[in-house]
Amino acid sequence: MFSLSRNSNPKTLILWSSLQFTFSISSLKVVWRKDQSLDQAIQNDKQWRLCARVVREVLNEPGQVIPLRYLEKRRERLRLPIKIQTFLARNPGLFETYMDRIKPKSDPVRFVRASDRLNQFLEEEKKIYSENEPLIVSKLCKLLMMAKDRVVSADKLVDVKREFGFPNDLLVNLVPKYPEYFRLYGTPGEGKSYLELVSWNDNFGKSVIEKRAEEESRLMGIRVRPAFNWKLPPGFYIKKEMREWIRDWMELPYISPYDDVSHLDQASPEMEKRTVGVFHELLSLSIFKRIPVPVLGKFCEEHRFSNAFSSVFTRHSGIFYMSLKGGIRTAMLREAYKGEELVDIDPLLVIKDKFVELLDEGIRQRVEKIRVKQEMLKEDMEFMAARNKEYNFHEQNAELRNE
Repeated sequence: MFSLSRNSNPKTLILWSSLQFTFSISSLKVVWRKDQSLDQAIQNDKQWRLCARVVREVLNEPGQVIPLRYLEKRRERLRLPIKIQTFLARNPGLFETYMDRIKPKSDPVRFVRASDRLNQFLEEEKKIYSENEPLIVSKLCKLLMMAKDRVVSADKLVDVKREFGFPNDLLVNLVPKYPEYFRLYGTPGEGKSYLELVSWNDNFGKSVIEKRAEEESRLMGIRVRPAFNWKLPPGFYIKKEMREWIRDWMELPYISPYDDVSHLDQASPEMEKRTVGVFHELLSLSIFKRIPVPVLGKFCEEHRFSNAFSSVFTRHSGIFYMSLKGGIRTAMLREAYKGEELVDIDPLLVIKDKFVELLDEGIRQRVEKIRVKQEMLKEDMEFMAARNKEYNFHEQNAELRNE
């Protein structure tokens, strides 16, 4: 082992500080603990997400129609636990079926297409996207502003569009409308297409944490330092060594995810601070304030994440929670939730709310049909009982007359 004096080379001191930080992280273990409330938040969205997958599958077909038997064969890929016919019966507001031929001389088979109510929802969705276009543009700019060289793979942006609320025509229609911000290279879908930030907008270059500190400073009349909210839910516990490490780490100056950090060492405490800041900002920009870890992993190169980046979510368990619900690791922003309820509401979340309304309307329709059918059955049974009673009465009278 070697020792360092105050007269040591400054570069050596920085290296030693980074090594100490790396050693301290590797020696501290944080046990993952289940957060039932946040897991339930994911569970609550399971049904409508399943319906949305089936809707996308149909809408992505040529003419937006598909033979029912073809859709049935895709159940495993859609992770649909019931038969398509049962799914259609349980969700009558989504689709309608009709008979048609796959080939001109083939026998007619049943096809599936969007219902009028689903088409109405899709028109509402377009309107909501249009009304929130400035928000979408700012989100896209922010993703590019955080990236190395201000460039992100166009195909990766397509892969994460649902996480951030981007429309399907993001690259085709929206990006060309803003040449002052974006430049697209190559053709999306061919693997070598990139979206570049053309100009920097200072209004977009402030993180959620920085904006929050500015607002608190304005209200309190004193300067508030940008800092992460760090709070564990009741029942969670971390060891003393980890609490001390977190306390020291929290005292480090906040580094904006939009700052140039090319000069920072990858293993330095400052880079850890910046990485946490980037994840905090990415989750804040997402619709549900949560993103599957494999999706975040797509940005390792652009945002300088290490291969073991997911350990950040358990190491900083007072800021994040990593759910294992459904066999998928999902990073969640704790401060955005109160129990299982999302309290940090994105304006684009109204699309999900309207889709759920469509599903609920279909369920109410199904329940009403079942109720009417049961009432009709009850009336038929009462009618048959009355007829039988009348028949028996006449039979008895006939027997008495014969006697």
